[in-house]
This record gives sequence, C-alpha cells and structure tokens, in this order.
Amino acid sequence: MKTPAFENPDLACAKVGKNIAKTPSKELENLITEALAVLVEQGLYALFLFLKTQGGRGNEKVTSKLHQFLKETPRRTPLLSNNADIFDSLQELVKDLDNLLLAHDLMRQSLVYARYHARVLQKGKEQT
Repeated sequence: MKTPAFENPDLACAKVGKNIAKTPSKELENLITEALAVLVEQGLYALFLFLKTQGGRGNEKVTSKLHQFLKETPRRTPLLSNNADIFDSLQELVKDLDNLLLAHDLMRQSLVYARYHARVLQKGKEQT
C-alpha cells in the first residue's frame, strides 16, 4: 500500500470526532461542548485536566481517543510521546510553540466534529 505524500489533518480530525461520538447521547454532547469551551478559553493542558475531573460522563473515552490521536499525528513525527502520563507528555509538547498550536487546532477541530456527529446521530435515533 502506497502512503500518500500529503497527510490530511482535517480528515484525521473528522475520523477521530466520529469515533468519539459512536454512541451518542445528550450527556456526551454536553461534555464535548464543555470540553471545547475549556480548550478555547484555557488551552490544551486545561482540556485534559477538565476531562479527568468529569467522572462517569464518557470522559475516559474522549480523553483516550484525543490522547491516542496526538500520539499518532502526524504519522512521521507525532506531537505527543508514548509516555503513559498525558500530563508529562503535554509538558514536553509546550516546549515547541508550533507543535503546541498544531495540537490545539487538531483538538479543537476534532471536538467540533465530535459534537456535530453526536447531534446527527442523536437526531437519527429520535426519528426512528
């Protein structure tokens, strides 16, 4: 299989967003909306800290999907190391402003797609 020369980050965000919202609920949509607000207002570190405090709302799934996404993106030079502790990895990430801004944009776009996927899938369930 031939690897494409250009990696499409928007498509990758759409895939992770759809994966986050596989089992949609109003509670998941609210969590994603709140997480997006935290990311935009306070930043990447605050996003993962917020998600860690949200017990029982699907936060583990959202956190793990976003964390895994940053460990795999971009393919050649992932933004986060394979360090088990996400907060240690984020502290390494902030040393490079370009990578920090890229990670912030990728998380924002992924959460936007997840929120829309959650809404669409909920509406599909309501109509049946």
